[in-house]
Amino acid sequence: MALRSRGLLLLLGAAAGKLQGAGKGLRFISAVASFRTIEGEVDTKENEVVAPDFINRNPHNLEQLALARKERGWETTWPKREYWHRLRLERTQHYVEAFVEHCSGNVIVSASTREWAIKRHLYSPRGVAACENIGHVVAQRCLEAGINFVNFKAVIPWEYRCDSIQRFQKAVTDGGVIVGEPRRIYQ
Repeated sequence: MALRSRGLLLLLGAAAGKLQGAGKGLRFISAVASFRTIEGEVDTKENEVVAPDFINRNPHNLEQLALARKERGWETTWPKREYWHRLRLERTQHYVEAFVEHCSGNVIVSASTREWAIKRHLYSPRGVAACENIGHVVAQRCLEAGINFVNFKAVIPWEYRCDSIQRFQKAVTDGGVIVGEPRRIYQ
């Protein structure tokens, strides 16, 4: 044991000599090596001061904690607006588009078979396979944007029976996004 510690001291002494040659230095106070700069110690008391005002720079922090307010709207409003992020799938005659929109109305994430990067991998820009691939792309983009929960409700309720809608929803779920938002915490 004594030989090991002595070898360590010799090694540290050699390292100190190299550092002193470079303009930096080490000082050994005891047999145990401790690194201190020659210039002086750094005052760490500034790190212990807590700012009296906290500014949250993430505007969606309360939504992620399920504390933000959800707009309920009127009872007769259809479709319901009680969500933070809504996932919409629009199928036209030529294309399939998916959007994740915030409750304020802004589109946060979108994917479409109109995009060349997606379109070139598909046999047809519409249909079941296109909906499933759009689901995978939207899930990846949601996770990259920090969206883990989305509310997915079809505008027309009987559209849920459609195979393309079910495959789209399964692709989004398999991609890691939870379809359904947590309940709001009121306390």
